[in-house]
Amino acid sequence: MKDLYSYAADFIVLFHLCYVLFAVGGELLILLGGLFRWVWIRNLTFRIVHLLAVVVVAVEALIGVLCPLTDWEYRLRLRAGQGIEEEIPFMARLVISPIIEAISPALVPRLKIVPRVAITTSRAGNEAMTAIPIFQSQPRG
Repeated sequence: MKDLYSYAADFIVLFHLCYVLFAVGGELLILLGGLFRWVWIRNLTFRIVHLLAVVVVAVEALIGVLCPLTDWEYRLRLRAGQGIEEEIPFMARLVISPIIEAISPALVPRLKIVPRVAITTSRAGNEAMTAIPIFQSQPRG
C-alpha cells in the first residue's frame, strides 16, 4: 500500500510540474504570440484557462496558503513512510535541488539551507512591508 501512496505523490508532482509549465510557458507563448502575431494565441479558451491558472497561484500567494497540490503530496508521502521538507516549497524543490545534486551530491545537506534563507528573507520582507502604513489593510465599514 505504501508504494501506491508513493506513486500517487509522484503523480501529483508530475501534475504540479505540468501546471507550472502551463502557467509560465503559457505566459511566454502569449508574449511571443503578440510579438510574432500568432493568430492561435488569441484562442479565448486557452486565454481564460491560462488566466485562471495564474489567478489561482496569485491568490494562494496573496493569502499565504500552501498550494493544495503540495499539501496533498506531503500527506501522501507521509502515508508512504517518506520524509518531507515542509519549509521548502515545490518550486524550490523543483528548481534548486536537481541543480545542487548535479553539481555535487555531497553539498546537498549543506546547500539545502538556501531555500530556507530565501523563504525566511521573503517572510521578513512581507512583515516589513505590512509595517508600512500604506501597505496595511484598512478596516472596511
